[in-house]
Amino acid sequence: MNFEIKYKDARGRLGILKTPHGNIKTPALMPVIHPGKQTINVKDYGAEVVITNAYLIYKNEDLREIAIKEGVHKLINFDGPVVTDSGSFQLSEYGDVQVSNQQIVEFQEKIGTDIGTSLDIPTPPDVKRERAERELEITLQRAAESLEVRDELMLNSVVQGSTYPDLRSKCADELGKMDFEVHPIGAVVPLMESYRYKELVEVVMASVSHLPDSRPRHLMGAGHPMIFSLAVAMGCDLFDSAAYILYAEDDRLLMPNGTLKLEKLHEMPCSCEVCTKYTPEELRQMKKEDRVELLARHNLMVSFAEIRQIRQAIIDGSLWELVEQRCRAHPFLLEALRSLKNFTQDLEKYDPPYKKSAFFYSGSESLNRPEVFRHLKRMERIPNKGSVLLLPRSNKPYSKYLYDLPKRFYRITGEKENTETVNPESVESQLENMQVVVVDVPFGIIPLELDQVYPLAQNESPDDYDEDSIKIVNNILQDYLKVFEQIIISEEVVDTFQLKETLQINEKYEFPEPLKIVVSDDIRIKMIADYQFGAGAGEGLFNEEVKIVKSRKTGKIRHVYDGEELIATLRASDGVFVLAREGARRLHSFIPYPKNRVVVNEDAEPFAREGKSIFAKFVINCDIDIHANEEVLIVNEEDQLLAFGKSVLNGKEILDFNTGQAVKTRKGGF
Repeated sequence: MNFEIKYKDARGRLGILKTPHGNIKTPALMPVIHPGKQTINVKDYGAEVVITNAYLIYKNEDLREIAIKEGVHKLINFDGPVVTDSGSFQLSEYGDVQVSNQQIVEFQEKIGTDIGTSLDIPTPPDVKRERAERELEITLQRAAESLEVRDELMLNSVVQGSTYPDLRSKCADELGKMDFEVHPIGAVVPLMESYRYKELVEVVMASVSHLPDSRPRHLMGAGHPMIFSLAVAMGCDLFDSAAYILYAEDDRLLMPNGTLKLEKLHEMPCSCEVCTKYTPEELRQMKKEDRVELLARHNLMVSFAEIRQIRQAIIDGSLWELVEQRCRAHPFLLEALRSLKNFTQDLEKYDPPYKKSAFFYSGSESLNRPEVFRHLKRMERIPNKGSVLLLPRSNKPYSKYLYDLPKRFYRITGEKENTETVNPESVESQLENMQVVVVDVPFGIIPLELDQVYPLAQNESPDDYDEDSIKIVNNILQDYLKVFEQIIISEEVVDTFQLKETLQINEKYEFPEPLKIVVSDDIRIKMIADYQFGAGAGEGLFNEEVKIVKSRKTGKIRHVYDGEELIATLRASDGVFVLAREGARRLHSFIPYPKNRVVVNEDAEPFAREGKSIFAKFVINCDIDIHANEEVLIVNEEDQLLAFGKSVLNGKEILDFNTGQAVKTRKGGF
């Protein structure tokens, strides 16, 4: 398979798909080209790939003759990659096509298509299950037949199953066992046309979660820019659009946040060459033919601008922010975004834990993002102390602003109350056995030792909390506080998050002297290691007396040494550890196989030892729980440490891909 991932965010991938007529940078928009009627050169507006209909060419004698003689690229005057549909759209519209699956696949190869399509059955939404099952079996039979028919043609095979998620998943599983290059998700246009975006989410997630990660996914018929970012976040890589011309013919302008009717415009909506050159009135006075072409050009420019913005958002790690912005354009898109919380666990596995962009809270939907889910799961790695002190948020990093602490508190004690812990005469010893936690939105609970770790330090939310965030943090605290024998809570936290009744708080408490909280550097580095690598990793890495070196400029921890031997560096940008050779050796000794490991075959061993990057085709096993951008150990089949570096893909992707980098090796030489 000639698909390689370069950057990731959410389930979105910025990748390269190689075809006989050039590379396609994904996510990509494929303008629909009507054979014999196209007047706009879509390449001028950013199209690297187009899609046209092989069935229409096949049925038209003149077009068929040109395509067979000169090729489809000459026919439609496009020298880049060309994808062809098989006639399934006509089958869905008219109920029949006058061609067999074998004939249309052979024809697509004959005319030089880069990526062809088998003749699937596009089962519409809401049909009876019996029909959906019957037509799905035909789709799978034709998919298998198309592989026997093709020679070197790259092939699409479409995921069908109507609005039955289990049938979509079954279809994806079966197609994933076959040797296809791309997987469209079909028969979703009726859902989009009727604004049934929540059901679209269910269909897409049921499909992509069962398709091979190494193959691009094409959301068929998704041509409106306001849907692109959501679809990309769910793992879709390709889109086809006839919307640019269809909307233009209806005097409508596409925008990332919806559709505008020319008849209602007083001002043009954007800064494209059409909107800056013409007024709405001038366009309305034009001949229909001229107006349609200009509006189509606007629609193309807006659509490709949105694709470029999505690509940049993936690189920056800000795709979720873009999705949340776009989904506020329509109530049913917002409903779809909210329904994604049902898939948070799946999304978390693909979402990189460390990004260039900060986490910006834009509403209660942000609380369902993978970063929040991941943080709460990783908090389970942190060993609990006997007591906990909950403080309100301050400026970040919280541990730097401990000079203005609250003075009024509430206290809850359990049946196993430790008298030494609650002795008002020993505040210092009290703090030694007390976890100090800041309560904040969106992450709920942030131990002071982790207040410089991404995204706990790199996030912003309004000072005025909304009701949903208050409710969710209240629930987080109820779960978190169950394990502590003594709980001391700032009065401000109790009032802000409405905890008095929830936790049945009655006892007011005052420390007998002003609190002086100091975060121990030794405890900080161990807790960060536990949070990053797993429970106990802190002791494994820093179990002896270590030397901590801080930045002269910021005062933050920069390096941790054993004597003169560097163990790890605390990366300034995200507050997590970058291993040195000694750190990799210690982590390898402490963490059992296969955790945090990427296992390479014999061919790759010498390259790994030399510090060369590891390509996916040389990987024979790995920790399935690895995320992209995490520190990983590179070992051989005997679990001998060869090298260490940063993963490019997650564990499931590493095992599924046979092309591209899996790990950027930092050091070898073991």
